Amino acid sequence: MTPRVLVLRALGLGDLLAGVPALRGVRRAFPGHEVVLALPSALREAALSGGAVDTVLPAQAPGRGVPTLTHWTGPPPQVAIDLHGKGPASRDALAALSPGRLLAFAQPDPPPPRWRPDEHERDRWCRFLAHYGIPADPADVRLPPPAVESPAPGAVVVHPGAESAARRWPAERYATVARALREDGHRVVVTGGPGEDALVLDVAGRAGLPERDALRGGLPFGELSALVAGATLLVSGDTGLAHLAVAHATPSVTLFGPVAPRLWGPPRSPRHLALWKPGPPGDPHGDVPDPRLLGIAADEAAAAARSLVRHGRTASERGAEPRVASGRP
Repeated sequence: MTPRVLVLRALGLGDLLAGVPALRGVRRAFPGHEVVLALPSALREAALSGGAVDTVLPAQAPGRGVPTLTHWTGPPPQVAIDLHGKGPASRDALAALSPGRLLAFAQPDPPPPRWRPDEHERDRWCRFLAHYGIPADPADVRLPPPAVESPAPGAVVVHPGAESAARRWPAERYATVARALREDGHRVVVTGGPGEDALVLDVAGRAGLPERDALRGGLPFGELSALVAGATLLVSGDTGLAHLAVAHATPSVTLFGPVAPRLWGPPRSPRHLALWKPGPPGDPHGDVPDPRLLGIAADEAAAAARSLVRHGRTASERGAEPRVASGRP
């Protein structure tokens, strides 16, 4: 029987994509093993798209908690790796399967690396693996081109949704950006996740977009990936789609609030512009929009979007430095 490596990262799309460099490190370190990733079943297609994962073990808990893994079948994993968090709960979920070797921040033997709260998510997990002799490159973020066609090739994609209200910029501001880009002659489409149809229609209606450009229902991952890969620009908050733009080298404007871009933002690239107002860190899962996020004005975001549409790819060819726009509200 093929030996198996079990990796736990049962979080959201953005977390999965930020973990791709680490997952690829695991894949290279264990070429003769089956790499199994425990995460929500809705992310199965996304998890398999990067080429680092062989099998998905469906696993999910409310509120981004630690799921049980007792439905694992067959012999214990030869290696279990906790990429879910730093606490004992995720470690214990893996330890319950009696793996041959367990790597976790909360595992005392062998001694783990030190957890750094000010470290970028991609860097954190690559450093974690390197501590155990598993090299991983934080810049290894690209996904292969999607196998399906984009539902709106060449469009500007505006994604106003977010998992929590703390990272949800006001709909009227997204509409202002969408209207400005449409007036410049660009096709603009608005997309959202499952349950966000009302928000999609609100932004599209305020921006004066035709009904066909309000993409409702939550696109399947393949179509969503193709949409972002084929887009001229993505405008969104700190969500999974921002990471998808990085994975496809699509120019993006990302609006940050409770969490600084140095912790979750795009890698250094002239294609990506992060807008952020410095201040005390907030709760990324809070139920009201973060004050720093609200400090970003609509005209500021529209100017950033126009700048990338006009100059982004040319600047990339020149090797220009990426930009993080910050300033106090």
